[in-house]
Amino acid sequence: MSRVQAAAAKIDRFSRLLGHAIAWLTLAMVVVTFGVVVLRYAFDLGFIWLQESVTWMHAAVFMLGAAYTLQMNEHVRVDVFYREFGPRRRALVDLGGVILFLLPMTAFLAWSAWDFVAASWSLREASRESGGLPYPMIPLMKSILVVMPLTLALQGVAIALRALAVLRGSATDSRAGP
Repeated sequence: MSRVQAAAAKIDRFSRLLGHAIAWLTLAMVVVTFGVVVLRYAFDLGFIWLQESVTWMHAAVFMLGAAYTLQMNEHVRVDVFYREFGPRRRALVDLGGVILFLLPMTAFLAWSAWDFVAASWSLREASRESGGLPYPMIPLMKSILVVMPLTLALQGVAIALRALAVLRGSATDSRAGP
């Protein structure tokens, strides 16, 4: 395995670990939602912070699972010709997609979110609701808006590295995955 392929494999491993870890958050989300319902209807108790935590967990699952979804090639693909292409043409499409679309989009997302997240930290933001999530939970959750594009870009780099390996002739498939 070349150094390029080893680097792509390490990035894949990171995305896979993050995806598997964040998948457990879906279980926590179900358990907390069940708890909210039981507390509300069986005991007439309601906790705003508990209800808000479900919303934030839901957001975290989608945003932190994006790189894993890309790595597993489970994202929405609009290209109807891609599956019919040979390995070199797929590698060109993958490389072009990463360079022309994914990396600029993730850079824009991270750049756009930065001030929003920084303001949340500097204001020591807490929930607007009485009894809602306290500081630092809101800024931590908003920080995912910067982490998500970084993890996606990192996975994009792995895809680009594999595509380059195919184009150089040192690998057979640019989307070999795990």
